[in-house]
Formats: sequence, C-alpha cells, structure tokens
Amino acid sequence: MPHLVMEYSNSAEERLNMQGLLEDLHQVAIDSELFSTKDVKSRAIRVHSWLVGDKGNSVDFIHLTLELLSGRTTEQKRDLSRALMEVLADQASHIDSLTINVRDMEQESFQKIG
Repeated sequence: MPHLVMEYSNSAEERLNMQGLLEDLHQVAIDSELFSTKDVKSRAIRVHSWLVGDKGNSVDFIHLTLELLSGRTTEQKRDLSRALMEVLADQASHIDSLTINVRDMEQESFQKIG
C-alpha cells in the first residue's frame, strides 16, 4: 500500500510532462513487486509557493515522498528509492533539485476503506 506523492514547483511543469513522469514513477513502484498492483497509489501536487536556500523561488524542484506500511527491509526501500531516482534523473535532469524520502507507516495505526 504505497502512497507516492510527487510535489513540484509550478514553474517545473512548464519544462516537464508531469503526468507522464508520474505514470512512469507509478510503474516503477508496481514493477518493484513489493506491493500488490491495486494498492499502489500515486498523485502529484503542484506547489505555488516555495523557497530553496537563498535562491528563493528561482529554483525548480521535484520531491517524492513514498509512504509504505512498515515491514520492508532497508535494502528494499533503498533499491526502490534508487529506481525512482533513476527515472527522475533521466526525465528531469534539468530541474534544479530532485529529492526522495521514503517513510514507514505503522501497520497498527493505518486505516483503510476500499
């Protein structure tokens, strides 16, 4: 049950096909075989206000957050993060800042309908 959330600066959208990138990242999560295909959920959030260091909003960014139910090994999470970064680097190398954070969610407190 991963949730892949891609946040990106609104000006980056002018330079990149965000829907296509999201679809490719979604496929990487599916191809990892760490999850059931039907459980992979991905979404993109366009950010209108941001600051990066002393460059303010003149720096474009894409940040992925991948939230997973706990139970995956560090190696599995690292391999998935690297596979996602390969797609980002391939398609968005002209974007100034590309980052990924993988987070565990506690199975005991996660709730789901559907």
